Amino acid sequence: PGKNLVVRQALGAGLPLAGVACAIERGMLERIAAARGGMPFDADSLTEDYELGLHIAGLGGRGAFARVRERPGGPLVAVRAYFPGTLQTAVRQKSRWMTGIALAGWDRMGWARPLDLHEHWMRMRDRRAPISVLVLAIAYVALVAWGASRLGHALLDGGGLPLSDPMVGLLQVNAVLLLWRLGSRAAFTGAAYGWREAAWSLPRAFVGNLIALLAARRAMVAYVASLRGTALRWDKTQHTFPDVAQVDQ
Repeated sequence: PGKNLVVRQALGAGLPLAGVACAIERGMLERIAAARGGMPFDADSLTEDYELGLHIAGLGGRGAFARVRERPGGPLVAVRAYFPGTLQTAVRQKSRWMTGIALAGWDRMGWARPLDLHEHWMRMRDRRAPISVLVLAIAYVALVAWGASRLGHALLDGGGLPLSDPMVGLLQVNAVLLLWRLGSRAAFTGAAYGWREAAWSLPRAFVGNLIALLAARRAMVAYVASLRGTALRWDKTQHTFPDVAQVDQ
């Protein structure tokens, strides 16, 4: 949120609500409810919080990302909860987000007004997950295959074909971009949670990739089934909250 929502707000794009600690102006909520037969929230959506923020923007409303601290230098005013702590629950949560935003949500929300380029860009970015996961899977397979190939050549003939100059340049550019992404991830995590969590954010990036790969398969299966008439299942997030002593540290 400290990165993405700030940029979205600066561009004037719709702000997806975070599901908790959100406020909606009463008049806007009444407009949405009137258009939905008195029901402001859509029970059929897997990611109603996300869709509601975009719907408000579509009606001419605006969102604001409020980052407020209890006192100068104090903790942020925020709802704190751990992400699901097991692989199974994390995959289930991630697959619901992926289905609700990138797949079924695309069908439900469509695109923005024709000339609203900022909103088009952000929605395209939100829906890139299936393609990103496909590229991620190919990259991991290629990395393992390349490593096995190099090891085989080293054991059998002590050589192997050298990399071409364009390939070396491409790998160097990708390495710089990867370091930039991991560095940004660590910096923003450290600003909110301290240096220990900043250090943990690096291995967690690879854990997150594993969760995304498994969640993509689950999301695609659920989405294809929905196209055949099966109702999408809303998997509730099981929140685990830190102790007050942990929050104050």
